[in-house]
Amino acid sequence: MATPQQKVNLLGLDPAGLEAFFHEQGEKAFRARQVLQWIHQHGISDFAGMTNLGKALRARLQEMAEVRPPEVMMRKSSRDGTRKWLLRLDGGSAVEAVYIPEEGRGTLCVSSQVGCALDCSFCSTAQLGLSRNMTAAEIIGQFWIARRELWLETGDDRAITNVVLMGMGEPLLNFNQVLPAMQLMLDDNAYGLSRRRVTLSTAGVVPAMDRLRDACDVSLAVSLHAPNDALRDELVPLNRKFPLAELMAACRRYVKDRSHKTHITFEYVMLDGVNDQPEHARALVGLLRDLPAKVNLIPFNPFPGTRYRRSPDDVIRRFQDTLHHAGIRTITRRTRGDDIDAACGQLVGEVTGRGKRIGGAARHAAGAVSA
Repeated sequence: MATPQQKVNLLGLDPAGLEAFFHEQGEKAFRARQVLQWIHQHGISDFAGMTNLGKALRARLQEMAEVRPPEVMMRKSSRDGTRKWLLRLDGGSAVEAVYIPEEGRGTLCVSSQVGCALDCSFCSTAQLGLSRNMTAAEIIGQFWIARRELWLETGDDRAITNVVLMGMGEPLLNFNQVLPAMQLMLDDNAYGLSRRRVTLSTAGVVPAMDRLRDACDVSLAVSLHAPNDALRDELVPLNRKFPLAELMAACRRYVKDRSHKTHITFEYVMLDGVNDQPEHARALVGLLRDLPAKVNLIPFNPFPGTRYRRSPDDVIRRFQDTLHHAGIRTITRRTRGDDIDAACGQLVGEVTGRGKRIGGAARHAAGAVSA
């Protein structure tokens, strides 16, 4: 009999993976559809409750497989309605997922790595270094837990309308685990989200951006934060490997001939006296002029030990006005969940064993795209 350590966690198998699993067991492909619906649409983790499967199959699944999400260690709710889950992973590390309710929508921010190797100077997650990549089951498990808990509490099984891979980690440096998780988000037998409601945020791993376009062209957000290479090298060290000219070319390729993608979102954290001056706004206009772009200006969220300060509100307004007058759709993101450290750039989890940062992220970025 298989031991628990040998069991296959079906939670992270996308439709193709689940079909392959049942094919190996001599079962028809439609079993994958049935089990997908039980796991992801009904939130069932016990095979005994999957009543349209035969008893013999259910018994076999109990022996050889499992549906095991991460363990919820802590739940926090913000005064503004934002919620955060601290989730324990195999090996003792932990990550955070955040749900942000708004009028007419609810967005879940999920993590893809334990820590991060990119060492962006304004992000508290970067202070951890990278511990490890998350599995597809751990990534989609954040969605599974949040949806199930919100459903049980509110009775609304569609409280989550949007998912953003903007939590801990660089998703494109964990491509082979992020991809099946996104396929589950999109699949009609799982969560059935449209491609425009699933957004992957990247600091600019150019080869993987091209790979993503071909494999699963969800909405794309780019963590930009600077309009020139010199400043971006300082704020986002990955830029030394993939400078702005290469990044912007990859963005143009991503939207080329894709009618359903109306824009790329560019994220720009506002740092007092660093990247928020009028000349930075004008340079950003020039950089984005020929792209279908939307800019999210993000007021900096401080964390202990940081050398940066948040730009004053009037500076942010002037910066936004410059972009608006140039015809670039721009919004200033309202800070949510900062009282529970759930705001942008504040996710740190409780990582056991500090990960190792890769200098400038160059070696990790070059090697992990096809890993």
